Amino acid sequence: MELQVVPLIIVAGYLLAMLVIGFVVSKLSIKDSKDYMIAGRRMGLFMVAFSLSANNIGGGSTTGLAAKAFGDWGMSACWYVLAASVAMIPLSYFAPKIRQTLAVTIPEVVERRYGKSMGVVTALLNIVALFCLTSSQIAASGAVVSTLTGIPMNVSLIIAGLVVIIYTTMGGMIADQISDLVQFIIILAGLAIATPFVVNGCGGWENISAKLPPVQLSFTKIGWITIIGYIFNYFCTFLSGPEMVSRFESAKDEKTAKGAALLSAVLMAAMSIFPTIIGLCALAVKDSFPNIAGNTAMMQVTSTFAPTIITGLLAAAIISATMSSADSNLLCMSTMVINDIWMKTKSAKELTEQKIIFLTRASNVVFAGIAILISLMKIDIITMNTFAFAIRCAGPFAAYGFGLVVPKATKNSGIISIIVGTIGVVYWQILSGGGFYLGVLPVVFGCACGTAAFFLVNWIEWKRGIAPAPSPFLSEKAE
Repeated sequence: MELQVVPLIIVAGYLLAMLVIGFVVSKLSIKDSKDYMIAGRRMGLFMVAFSLSANNIGGGSTTGLAAKAFGDWGMSACWYVLAASVAMIPLSYFAPKIRQTLAVTIPEVVERRYGKSMGVVTALLNIVALFCLTSSQIAASGAVVSTLTGIPMNVSLIIAGLVVIIYTTMGGMIADQISDLVQFIIILAGLAIATPFVVNGCGGWENISAKLPPVQLSFTKIGWITIIGYIFNYFCTFLSGPEMVSRFESAKDEKTAKGAALLSAVLMAAMSIFPTIIGLCALAVKDSFPNIAGNTAMMQVTSTFAPTIITGLLAAAIISATMSSADSNLLCMSTMVINDIWMKTKSAKELTEQKIIFLTRASNVVFAGIAILISLMKIDIITMNTFAFAIRCAGPFAAYGFGLVVPKATKNSGIISIIVGTIGVVYWQILSGGGFYLGVLPVVFGCACGTAAFFLVNWIEWKRGIAPAPSPFLSEKAE
């Protein structure tokens, strides 16, 4: 592939900036393990909101969204991201409750309510899923670097992995959120500026509309069952997703956590339309691009019709989008290993704050190093990622999420819901092959099973006078 000089310069500048952020944050802002793992619980509205949004906007929500619009989905492809925006609205009800727990991780809250064994089970489910996701995101980051700059794939994988390791390991959650903020601003601004150039280059919206079948311009082409299915999917995965929960835990107070969820909904809604329009533009002029395909549609038409500097910014944004997911997964995984497993051992009593930070950083390096090696081996882990992602959400969903808002929930309701939810998602995964079956995704089915078990067991045990499980919340003094 021909080397694209401007995108390469911008991408290199972005990667260098991320390293600088990690170094500066490490020197100035990391004083104890809370600073490293959850940014000292002092992040403001905009920082949390942009970080929440960036964690949900990756390569699939940019080039992938344009590919869906270019393919069978048409205008309704915007629901791929817009559904996530809608899901953030009910999540805003849970956000203050999440912040109120004063926990670091989901397993920590599960353990408080339902016992140490369930906390360990939840931690293991999440760690396995996060390890798989970290591996795939580093691979995706390397692939984008290689595609857009012409750097050989193996070299790109190592570069992407090393950048993620260095700035995440040095700066922790603070560096993670700063990079999220930069990433989301770049990608939203880049797409917003590029889209008018692409539309005009393709002859204007009237010309584009005239070239497309009317069904491709339908906002609901994929059907309401699929749309509602995606909304439920996002809500389930957000409420029990460690990347999302860690952002709410980093907020300076409960009001900030709620406001960040609502602002994130607005940001993602704004984000959804631009890749969709660019994908439709590519579809309208596809005869002028002999080698155009869904996964290259956005960059091909943008590089043709938008100024070079905008194409370069978009290239950097797409790379940073995938890296943003990689660093979040890596940090959450290392945090759980130290906070929910290592800190439960007898040796934990001897650990100082600096040693905890060191162990978490060492975990980042080790796990990311293994992830880079897996990426270099080109092992296909997409199916495993999807399955692991569903398992980590479906089991703990009801026990964690509804455990925050049902004060009288019993210990058995949480334990049984984790077991039933996990069995449910495995069953539906096998039955559906990992996709929609009867309009329901495996993770949604598993969460529904876990929720039904949670409330059924509670109803039975309330009738029997069983005492509630311990509270999931701590006071500021208790922390």
